Formats: sequence, structure tokens, C-alpha cells
Amino acid sequence: MLNGLWLGFFLTAAVAALGRWLIGGDAAVFAALVESLFAMARLSVEVMVLLFGTLTLWLGFLRIAEAAGIVDLLARLLGPLFRRLMPEVPAGHPALGLITLNFAANALGLDNAATPIGLKAMRELQTLNPSSTTASNAQILFLVLNASSLTLLPVTIFMYRAQQGAADPTLVFLPILLATSASTLVGLLSVAFMQRLRLWDPVVLAYLLPGALLLGAFMALLATLSSAALASLSSLLGNLTLFGLIVIFLLAGALRRVKVYESFVEGAKEGFDVAKNLLPYLVAMLCAIGALRASGALDMALEGIRWLVARTGWDTRFVDALPTALVKPFSGSAARAMLIETMKSQGVDSFAARVAAIIQGSTETTFYVLAVYFGAVGIQRARHAVGCALLAELAGVVAAIAVGYWFFG
Repeated sequence: MLNGLWLGFFLTAAVAALGRWLIGGDAAVFAALVESLFAMARLSVEVMVLLFGTLTLWLGFLRIAEAAGIVDLLARLLGPLFRRLMPEVPAGHPALGLITLNFAANALGLDNAATPIGLKAMRELQTLNPSSTTASNAQILFLVLNASSLTLLPVTIFMYRAQQGAADPTLVFLPILLATSASTLVGLLSVAFMQRLRLWDPVVLAYLLPGALLLGAFMALLATLSSAALASLSSLLGNLTLFGLIVIFLLAGALRRVKVYESFVEGAKEGFDVAKNLLPYLVAMLCAIGALRASGALDMALEGIRWLVARTGWDTRFVDALPTALVKPFSGSAARAMLIETMKSQGVDSFAARVAAIIQGSTETTFYVLAVYFGAVGIQRARHAVGCALLAELAGVVAAIAVGYWFFG
């Protein structure tokens, strides 16, 4: 799927450029295409410079958190909830601990740890599955919640905003938190409806109701604030949360007698390797999207959408953020490249760039998650997993646009 998407970007750019030359007489379009390739290759390296530092820093602190047992503690706290949401999984089954660890790792931004843990959890769930090719209810719920991606610390998005010169990279912290909460809630409710899950179980309610009430009360508080106050609060909470967690990780490590410096260096080395391996993918996608923009194809598509939105009488400012949303279900690297390109072309603190950042943080890459997690255990019939995951993704995009107007409109 990713091969077709990448090739499609270049072929669409070629067709649009030929049209501008043969119909519009614009022969300079090909020079613009070639220039965009070199410009995007250079931008990829510039992004990677900060990415090296950010990943080594963050993965160093996260390794301390792992060694201090913070992720294991979260697993024990969330275990009773997943036992109720997946009734076909016996109590004490290894899958429950792995599932909880996976979500805890995702929430903390431990993507490199979350994926292998998630694959192990999917294999354990497959041992309980009576079918070798059809997804079980537990597997579907696990996958949809992974695709909705409740992430409390979108550090990578902060990093991209910092690299592009944002005055305050963490300004989108609260909007992303609200949007990703909406996508996760819709994902859970849609699967619960399809599987007839008993969400009114006392244990489930004990977990979900306090969270829902706190989120509702928090949103009610936010509704009383002006746009300037919202932006200020988002900035404060974003920076306070990031630095506060670092302090907690260090203190927990010290109390557990973890060699914090050695653990940090070990995790930082892993961050360096992860960043190094990302460069080819970043160059590939940014160059393809740069060609799409230089050919005029992307602008033509957006103008068509803008015209349709204007016909309804809606505000059209969010349209420039839609490229990230349109490719997000298919490719995380393409969506990331679209986000960076939007920041570059529209301005990192423009309304479109902020909404694109919120969209990027609201959900995971649905079809990639489906392919990796189900492919790992040979599942061919996904049943209602695709529909529920896409519904959660749509909810995340709509919520991202809504909170974008709320905070920055």
C-alpha cells in the first residue's frame, strides 16, 4: 500500500505538471519540480538534526522509567479493566499483561517499545482464537484502541514544531489531548456496540466514569477561558507535564536504585539508532510531497475542497490542514511529511499548521496498524475492525478541527 501511495504522488505530480505545460504553457513547472526535490531533501536533513537530539534525550529518560518499573506499575493498575473488556481472555492470561504494557507504553510515547509488546500480545490472543484467519473480539478491541492511539505526550510533534521555529512548540498539547481522547472514546464505544460489551460493569465504570467526569469538568473549565488564556494554559501544561515527568522518572529511578546515568545513556543510544534509520523514509516522503506541491496538484485538490466547503457557508481555513488527514490512514511517514510541508508552506504557527499538528497527534495510522498486527498472526478477515478503526480516526480528525477553532480560531 505504501509503495502505491508513494508512486501515486509522483505520477499525479507528473500528470499535473504536463497539464500546466501543455495546456497552461507553464514550462517553468519542471524547474520548480526539480528544485522542490533538492529543497525537500535538504529539509529532511534539517529535520533530522533536531530529531537526533530529541529522540536520544527522550528515549534516554524513558529507559529510566522502564528500569524504575513505572510501565509495570501502569500495567498492574489497568489490568482489571482489560479483563472486563475482553471477557473471553481468562484471568491471569499473559495477553492481559502484555496488552496493558502496550497501552502504557503508547501513553508514555514509548513507540519503539509499544510495537513489539503489542505484537507479542496479538500472538497471545491468537492462542485463544478458535479461527486461524478470522479476528477474535479481543483482537479487534485491542487493534482499534491501538489505532485510536491515546498518547499523552506527543513529543515528536513538539519536536517538529520546534524545528520549524515555533514560538512555543507545546502550544498544541491540550488540543491534541482532547482530540486523541475523542478518537479513543469513539473507538471504544463503536467496538462495545458491535460486541455487546457490558460497559456498565462496576469495574469498567470505576475506570471510565472518573476519567469521563474529569475530562468533562476540564472541558467546562476551558469553555470559560478566552483564546489567549487557552493558548497560555496549553503552553503551561505542556511544558509542566514534560518536565514534571522527567523529574518523576529520575526520582523513581533513584528510589529504586537504578543507575540513572547509565540507563539514560543506554536509551539515548537506541534513540540515535532510531533517528538514523528514519532519514531515508523522511527523504522519500518529503520529496514526493514536495513534487506534488510544486506541480500544483495538491493546490488544485485543496481548492476543489475549499470551493465545496465554501458552498456550505463554513469557514474554509481548515482545508489547508487536510492533506495530513487524507493520508494519515494509509501512511504515518506520509502524514508526518505532509505535516512538515504544511508547516513549511503555511508557517509553523499558522492556523492550518496548528490544526495539522493536532490531526497528526489525534490517531494512529489505521491501515498500517491493521497490516502489522493482523499480518503478524495471519489474520485475513478483520470483521468490524476496519470500520471501527476508521470511525475512530474520523472522530479524531473532526475533533482536531473543532478544538483547533476553539483554541486558535
